[in-house]
Order: sequence, then structure tokens, then C-alpha cells
Amino acid sequence: MLRSLVTRLLSSVLVFLVIAIGLFTLVRLAPGDPVDMMVPPEIAGEDRVAYTAAVRERLGLDQALPVQFMRWFGGLLTGDLGYSYSSGAPVSGMLADRIGPTMLLMGSALVIGLIIAVPAGVITAMRRGTIVDQSISTVSVVAIAIPSFFSAMLLIYIFAVKLRVLPSAGMYTSGRGDLGDLILHMVLPVSLLALTVAAPFTRYVRSGMLEELNKDYVRAVVAKGARPSLAMAHALRNSLISLVTVVALYIPVFLAGAVVVEQVFAWPGMGQLAIKALSTRDYPVIIGFGLYVAVLVLVCNFVADMLYAVVDPRVRMAKQ
Repeated sequence: MLRSLVTRLLSSVLVFLVIAIGLFTLVRLAPGDPVDMMVPPEIAGEDRVAYTAAVRERLGLDQALPVQFMRWFGGLLTGDLGYSYSSGAPVSGMLADRIGPTMLLMGSALVIGLIIAVPAGVITAMRRGTIVDQSISTVSVVAIAIPSFFSAMLLIYIFAVKLRVLPSAGMYTSGRGDLGDLILHMVLPVSLLALTVAAPFTRYVRSGMLEELNKDYVRAVVAKGARPSLAMAHALRNSLISLVTVVALYIPVFLAGAVVVEQVFAWPGMGQLAIKALSTRDYPVIIGFGLYVAVLVLVCNFVADMLYAVVDPRVRMAKQ
């Protein structure tokens, strides 16, 4: 078990290094020049050329790409992600300030979505072909099909504009910072993200349960006179390993959806920061955001591997 853990950690580190190299190279080779956006429009002619050269030298962009990479990579090894071209602030500090709101939004939505998806998937599997199964499946398909930005605008129109019962943007009301105000601002974005999580996960749980309920061990449990709930409990536990895999793989997709939701609801998370950085070609912030996403995916996959052994004893025995 320990050997497997060490091997998994080393492979994750190697994957992270490959992602870091690829991300730096792709961002720097992308079309467009961030320096052009930093030059005041009133500067023109030879003064503009001189100003551009000075800014490029100050940012180190006048050096060859391999030299730029070695400087950046050396800072990365010490936890230094560089400084924002737009604000001059440390990128690590900017991301640290924004990661809390994003994790709060994503974590709350993920937990609520799973709380909805697991019972709904079990119910649809146990009542296969009934009106309950068809109704829940239809709602899931509709929720998957509707784009997040459209659902967000619809929720804002209904609950913020028409009914005026919930705030439409931000994390706090100006002049307030209490927990109650935070919860009110979380209702709309968290509800939307939880729905986008619950819809596909319900279908995964349903298909996993149907597969397990048709296996011989479930028939054997029922044939021995055990209660149906006991057979269902066995089937649910064995079907969870596929759900763990799906959750780990869904994290990047979920984060992409959270970026859209943050932008619509003006939520001060990493999504807003990333979109602003893209619009201004702020290379250090873009690369820093990409590395945070890479770390999140690697951590989720590592945790998923560890959870396999908890959910399925056969995996634990194989690793020993």
C-alpha cells in the first residue's frame, strides 16, 4: 500500500512538471503581445517604440523564450509564480485571495449536488420504467442540455429582478459582511452549480445501480431471504466506485462551469480573475491559474485512488 502511494505521488509530480512546461510554452506562443495593451494610447511614434522596449525589458520579455522559462521555472520551484503585468501584485497572493470564494462555491455545490444525485439515482434504479424514473430522468436531461449562463440569467430575472427576494451579484452586500448575507448571495450560484452536478451524477448512479442489481450476488442475497434494503445497500456500495471516478474526472468540467457562473453572478473567485487575465494577456496570472487547476485535478485523482480502497475492498487487497 505504501509503495503504491509513493508511486502515485511521484507520477503526479512528473505529470505536474510536464503540465507546467506545456502551459508556459503554449501561453507564451499564443498570438498577441501583452506589452501593446500596457502602452498608453497617447504615446505614439518613436516614443511608443522606446516605451514598448522599456516595458519589455522590465518584464523580461526581451529575452529568449528558454531564458524566460528557466527564470520562471526557478521561481516556481520556490513557490514564486511571478508578478501580474496589470497590477504588479504577486500572482500567488492574487490567486490565494480568490481561491477561497471559488472553493466555497464549488464545495457547497458539489456536496449538495451529491446529496441530491445519490438518492435520486437509487430511486430511479429501484423504480425503473415508472413515472418517477421517467420524471427524474427527464429533469436530468433538461438540466444537462440547458447552458449554465442561460440558467443563471433566468434565475437572476425571476428571483432578483421580479421577486426581489435574493441578491443577483457579489459575495456580500455593500456595508455588510455577516454569515446571513453571505448565504443569501450563495443561494442562486450554488443552486445552479448543484443542479449541474446533480443532473449527470444522477444518471451515473442510476446506471451503476442497475448494473449491480442484475448481478448474481444481489440475487443470492435476495434468495437467502434478506431484506431488499440490504441488497440495495450492497449494490449501492459497489456502484460507488464508478461514481468516485466520475467525480474526479468531472472536477475540471465543474470548474469551467464555475468560471461562467462566477462571471454572471460577479462572484469574486478565480474565474473572474482568469477571464480578466485572458482579456489583458496577463501571462503570469494565466499560467498561475492553469497550474492551480492542474494541482486541483491531480489532487482529486489522487484522492479518488485512495477512496477506491475504502469503497471496494477488492482494490485494497490488490494493492497490498
